[in-house]
Amino acid sequence: MTTNSRLMDDHGLLGGVKPLLLTPGFVDAHIHPDKTTWGSGWLSRLPAQTLPDLIAHDLRAQLSFQDSVEDRAFALMRHAVLNGTMAMRAHVDVAPQLGLRNVHGVRAAAERLAPFLDVQIVAFPQFGLVSNPGTLDLMEASLTEGADLVGGIDPISLDGDLRSHLDAVFRLANRYGRDVDIHLHDEGPEGLAQLRAIAQRTVSEGMHGRVTIGHAFALCDIAQPELGATLDAMAEAGMWMATCALGADPVPALDLMESHGVRVALGSDGVRDAWSPYGTGSMTDRAHLLGYRTGALTDAELERCFRIATTAGAELVGSAAVIGFSGAGSDDRLEFAANSIPELVVDRPAPLRVVRNGRTVTL
Repeated sequence: MTTNSRLMDDHGLLGGVKPLLLTPGFVDAHIHPDKTTWGSGWLSRLPAQTLPDLIAHDLRAQLSFQDSVEDRAFALMRHAVLNGTMAMRAHVDVAPQLGLRNVHGVRAAAERLAPFLDVQIVAFPQFGLVSNPGTLDLMEASLTEGADLVGGIDPISLDGDLRSHLDAVFRLANRYGRDVDIHLHDEGPEGLAQLRAIAQRTVSEGMHGRVTIGHAFALCDIAQPELGATLDAMAEAGMWMATCALGADPVPALDLMESHGVRVALGSDGVRDAWSPYGTGSMTDRAHLLGYRTGALTDAELERCFRIATTAGAELVGSAAVIGFSGAGSDDRLEFAANSIPELVVDRPAPLRVVRNGRTVTL
């Protein structure tokens, strides 16, 4: 078969037409649209050995961007919509170095896409919460100016004080009736101890099911003796884990997470930002990466990756459009040329059609 005829067969012109597969929409449960360069010029990344290095490079890049937060975020979020994302949880930097411009910019972009995309904004203290003076006041202000959730980051290694960090996060959450989503990069026993402390605080504050931990790399080392007890504490608190299946970063053992009752959602994390040149904003790609990184081989394992990228994420963010998928009669659905969900996860095609509220999405 020649190259041309092979291409024709792939497109169905020689009898290779694939059936139409209908699926629920995707949910990107952890993304940073305020940092992206999507739709802008190329950004050359600097070497970084530590998390503080990456954070410093990120701030330098954000202050140098010529395009507005709204324009860059809109370009990425629009691309995500066209690739089937119907809801997302956006982590947006809040700090004296940036003020609230990122929250305002991402909220403005979200409003332009409101008919097609549900967006939760997490006020994210990237540069420290209690250790970066002025951040706490801005975090509180953000909750009345476009942010939906209270974020946190590495209470010990970055902020330097677990108790003060959690006091601040949960005080804001309770005062404004908001959920919590904390980045935790710390690994090993220290990371697990922080997770147990957050679980205990979640229970004592009566916030069962309302706390998510992003990355939670400490949960990905099955050799840690306290891992099982930590997972049990998280399950008791109804805590979620959001993973992103990034590069060399650790990923959770999904069977172990399920056996302990800890729910997992999936996100893109940073897309074409100062942290990394990678990422596409496509959750089809991200489900594929989750399968690849976790060694998914069977149909059931591949279907689980798809479920984590769709209905599991929808449970986390409360997306009725995705949860309510009912097949051909659904007003919110994706249409793919694929034989099955496992094939879809492996081949990662773009959707032929995105349908929202009964109408084909065109942007």
